Amino acid sequence: MKVLLNKLKKTHWLKKIFYVISLLSYWLGFCFFCKSLLSLVGIETTIRVIIMIAGTLFGLTYTLFGLKKMVKEKKLGFILLTILTLLITILFGFSSYYIDKLYNKLENFTSKETSTYTSVILSLKETEFNEDSKIGMVTDEEDRTGYILPMEWIKKENIKNEIEYYSTTHELLEGLYEKEVDAIFITKDYPIIYGNETKYANIVQETKIEKEYQKEMKTEESKYLTSTKSLTEPFTVLVLGVDSESTNGLDANAAFNGDTLMLITFNPKTLTATMLSIPRDMYVPIISASGQTKWYGKINSSAGLGTASTINTLENITKIDIDYFVKVNFRGVIDLVNTLGGIDVDVEQPDYKYYVDHYGEGRLCESDANRDMGNLVCMNTGMQHLNGEQALAYARNRHGFLESDIARNRHQQQIIEAVAKKLTQTASFSEFEKLLDTISNNIATNMKTSQILSFYQSIKGMLVNALSGSEFITIQKTQLTYYNLEVNGLSCLGYYEGSMNAITKAMKENLGLLQTETIKTFHYDYQEDYEQTSEIIGKGIYTGQKLTTMPSFIGSSVSKAETFANNNNLKMTIEYLDDPNEIAGIILKQSVAAGTLTNQISGFTIYVNNPTPKEPDEEDEPIDDEEENNEDENNNLEDIPGNPTEPDDEENETNDKEDENEENDSSTSDNIE
Repeated sequence: MKVLLNKLKKTHWLKKIFYVISLLSYWLGFCFFCKSLLSLVGIETTIRVIIMIAGTLFGLTYTLFGLKKMVKEKKLGFILLTILTLLITILFGFSSYYIDKLYNKLENFTSKETSTYTSVILSLKETEFNEDSKIGMVTDEEDRTGYILPMEWIKKENIKNEIEYYSTTHELLEGLYEKEVDAIFITKDYPIIYGNETKYANIVQETKIEKEYQKEMKTEESKYLTSTKSLTEPFTVLVLGVDSESTNGLDANAAFNGDTLMLITFNPKTLTATMLSIPRDMYVPIISASGQTKWYGKINSSAGLGTASTINTLENITKIDIDYFVKVNFRGVIDLVNTLGGIDVDVEQPDYKYYVDHYGEGRLCESDANRDMGNLVCMNTGMQHLNGEQALAYARNRHGFLESDIARNRHQQQIIEAVAKKLTQTASFSEFEKLLDTISNNIATNMKTSQILSFYQSIKGMLVNALSGSEFITIQKTQLTYYNLEVNGLSCLGYYEGSMNAITKAMKENLGLLQTETIKTFHYDYQEDYEQTSEIIGKGIYTGQKLTTMPSFIGSSVSKAETFANNNNLKMTIEYLDDPNEIAGIILKQSVAAGTLTNQISGFTIYVNNPTPKEPDEEDEPIDDEEENNEDENNNLEDIPGNPTEPDDEENETNDKEDENEENDSSTSDNIE
């Protein structure tokens, strides 16, 4: 050691400084590099450990052998070893920079703990709002922008206006349009949430914001929607479509319109996914963020209560726990597809002759990203290479198809599948970085960065499949079988329980919650051509319970009401009215309005006409002829409404036809759209 120290003292000071600087640079760069490597949890753990061990050994080698060569005046060996060390140090620096950059971009995906919530006072354009105006407000104490913020606003600014309370936001909007109130407290995102409903399609043009109040609050996503599940095990994710014009990134609290609701299960071990699209008009019980049943309504109305409400509502229907949500900005689809260089999609031929007459044979057109029908985006049908504008237009199109929302859901599944396939073809880091920029600005999720990184193994498996020429991922497509449902004058969709059960069974099998049933028999006729088909799970299943609504019994017979009550396990009570101007035995009123869901009631009352026979006029002159008197009396009895004698054949036939038509109308309403 003394000999080494003596030689070190004799070494030129410039050489010693060069050695110390290069040594410190190496260890400092190596430490930062190790920190970056450790952040990549779940990505090639073995390789990362080997790299860190190799880096440590090389550092020790340079520390000892570099010192030895320096003091022994072996200039060439010392210079070569030092140059190698500096090159490795630079490599550590670049690697650390890009790893940290990647990690930071992934962190942008994750929703923030807090967000700005804004409540507004909204009135109709022609309404003059002042301190004497009546304001409507919902009674839901969990509604942040409809109740919590307005109550705080009222107290803070000492608002003296009279308040009218409503149970739901839809009732609140109805009260505004019916001018029961002059203004309402509502979220500032009302155009996004309600603007796609037919009744409120022009809500932006018909209303004006009088005042607004905002506050930074902890997001309901961070409060209710947390998951510790790794993406290396089977998981579920809900994809939500968001209409956002922001260019500064998509906040996870951004309002969504409920038009795009897609539940996906994914098994990383088998690289199998199931996709279920939910039409916005599906009529279901709406569950709040805290788990309370609020009301029955279209599923897109849950968007007004936030992401947690939509997730709870879907979990209640499917009985499947949803681990994650992903909000996708519709406008970001354009950027993503264009960054990928376009996607290949089999564009469906529209059903309506209108499209052929206006756009030509084999053409499909839709409004642009701003929903401007004056600026159409068109594409040919069949297998096409679509750009971003066309991909978004196809994902939104429903008016060209008989199945409407169901067709749109199918198109969205096609777009997702095509994008996922194209993502596996990313060739360079710069292209990958550009994709990350695009995605991070247009996607928000409750996944943590470590959970996103754990999806690496699945991506690796997809790439291996793609390179080997096989399907990079297996997608099990599903489709709920629906029927038309009119509830209180609102056109909705119901679904067949058997269809939903078939889909949720497939999803649970994919998640490993149920054992997959093995098909043990196979039939093949050598005289027929064999064609491999891709089954759409749930499609065409018409079994199981359905939602039913109260029909109108007014003008019908008691027997019809009795049959309905018996078929739906409802208690029916009969009360009698006395109306000489109506036919005896027909129903004049009912206690439960037509269109009411039968599962919301236990029974109903019908009011049947049973008038008192008309007494003879005392001033009429008596008729002495007993026979004529009897004939007149019989004639009078025939003219009295409610005569217990049998009606003539013509009247009987008319009543039978009316009952038959009403029954046909009732059965027709259950047909599938």
